[in-house]
Amino acid sequence: MDIPRIFNIAESAHRIHNPITPEKLATLGAALRLESGTRVLDLGSGSGEMLCTWARDHGIIGTGIDMSQLFSEQAKHRAVELGVADRVKFIHGDAAGYISDEKVGVAACVGATWIAGGVASTIDLLAQSLCTGGVILIGEPFWRQLPPTEEVAKGCLANSIADFLILPELLASFGRLGYDVVEMVLADQDGWDRYEAAKWLTMRRWLEANPDDELAKEVRDQLSSEPVRHAAYTREYLGWGVFALMPR
Repeated sequence: MDIPRIFNIAESAHRIHNPITPEKLATLGAALRLESGTRVLDLGSGSGEMLCTWARDHGIIGTGIDMSQLFSEQAKHRAVELGVADRVKFIHGDAAGYISDEKVGVAACVGATWIAGGVASTIDLLAQSLCTGGVILIGEPFWRQLPPTEEVAKGCLANSIADFLILPELLASFGRLGYDVVEMVLADQDGWDRYEAAKWLTMRRWLEANPDDELAKEVRDQLSSEPVRHAAYTREYLGWGVFALMPR
């Protein structure tokens, strides 16, 4: 079980696999007013930066599940590095359908709502692990400005304009699902740069070390095209944020 290898290659040096900076991640933890001992479930936990830093800074107890074997191992190493291996655990597995044995105060899926087939179904899944008074975290893209054409939307790696909403519509959609939006932390263009641009040096170094690998051409093609694509499309049109929700 693993994610496509191209993602493991391109994001192997990432600590955060979303367009949010460490500073914004810390802002989110503080904004949630986390208390020591709060249980946090993270579906699609990547390299574990959210759980590990929140365990260090706020004393949370966390469980993360991710399909990438590489990222899961990196998360375990990060827990040891930050001295929180006794507070967080990471499971290499499929988070689809995962429900915590013990109710949690925060149930999160940050940037991986494909796990349950979309935002609404992911919220439904997370709600099954949530304790009374708990908070659901959803990380999701939105349009900073509506693309003028479908071609521009595809340049943002969306299938169509309809894939994402503008921010007010996204916030309204949570209300229609029966949730109050109680906090949000939004990525900015610098966050997108740190997520996307950090891949380029990683890919270049990988190509130098693996010139004959079967994925070398795909990695080379991405490295050649991604800087311009990002600057022309993602950076200008696509937003991203983490939204804290509580059931009404």
